[in-house]
Amino acid sequence: MAEDFLPFTRPSIDEASIAAVGEVLRSGWITSGPKVLEFEACLSEYCGGRPVRALASGTGALEIALAVAGVGAGDEVITTPLSWVATANVVLRAGARVVFVDVDPATRNIDLGRVEQAITPRTRALLPVDLAGLPVDRDRLYDIARRHRLRVIEDAAQSMGANWRGRPIGSFGDLVSISFHPNKNMTTTEGGCLVVNDAAEARAVELWRLQGVERHADGGMEVTLPGRKHNMTDVAACIGLGQLPRLAAFNARRRELARRYFAELDRDLGLELPLAEFEQGNWHMFQVLLPEGCARGAFIAAMKAQGIGIGVHYPAMHLFGLFRELGWRAGEFPQAERIGARSVTLPLFPAMRDADVTRVAAALRGVLRGAGRRDVRQTG
Repeated sequence: MAEDFLPFTRPSIDEASIAAVGEVLRSGWITSGPKVLEFEACLSEYCGGRPVRALASGTGALEIALAVAGVGAGDEVITTPLSWVATANVVLRAGARVVFVDVDPATRNIDLGRVEQAITPRTRALLPVDLAGLPVDRDRLYDIARRHRLRVIEDAAQSMGANWRGRPIGSFGDLVSISFHPNKNMTTTEGGCLVVNDAAEARAVELWRLQGVERHADGGMEVTLPGRKHNMTDVAACIGLGQLPRLAAFNARRRELARRYFAELDRDLGLELPLAEFEQGNWHMFQVLLPEGCARGAFIAAMKAQGIGIGVHYPAMHLFGLFRELGWRAGEFPQAERIGARSVTLPLFPAMRDADVTRVAAALRGVLRGAGRRDVRQTG
């Protein structure tokens, strides 16, 4: 009998949360309401009392963060080419120019040693990404931002529950965007939030997330800015309320599984493993780089035939047609291109068993070293 298919990720939603969603549906109030307010209060407590506003997605959080930071036409925003394409798309939609900087080969995050070379008089903000939940060096990041008087929009979509020197991501810094997509360490099905600095910025987020509408006690209303439609529903917030108390346990289990991968993966397979950091990162993903000459598509197909799902996070985005049309070319960011071309994401989620890691490691050996190796070698 074939083993059950093992996906590269799967959310863990308990029966209590499922029952709570049913109660919300029965209440008749399913859009933004009391559950969203409760969720925001819990998120604020987690973030050390900072204002937090819940949103429909992490992408929406980035869009609104750019608006709050005043980024617009003629401005430049510095970011990494190694991220989900939303990171750069939101900059383009704001009318600004994306400025890519290559990544550090060890952390796979933006190379902070190269950032200052990319700063121009038009630079308005830095937009770093915590790839796979490994935090960018916040000390160096904010030192650069202070010296050049730049806003920082942290794309912390993947780093909920991570920390920098013991301080939770989101509890300090400038604007912090977090995602609660189903593949993240905690989920609201779809959703996200934006951590801001003060009440004025929190109010701005409220306007931007729902059409810029200000409602008056007499039933009237005013619109002062061209807002978007990024409000979170009470259904989503209800799931988040069930997930947040379990986040620490989720991440502890992820770290255990990551340690097991390091113990069980053969070093002589030619794989390039991620940085073995277990104090600050949340192990959102376990990404390895395939050996030189290994055809990724064939590898993914061979692993799927073994009942194992493999993800790809992410191709270097400056090589997409949209960004080539804006002038970016292959060869400009060699580290991002090398990692983007060879990276694969192995299964990692809290409900996995230790035996699942052993199974993945054995399948990797079979595909990369065994009889199927010829099928995953590039030819020509």
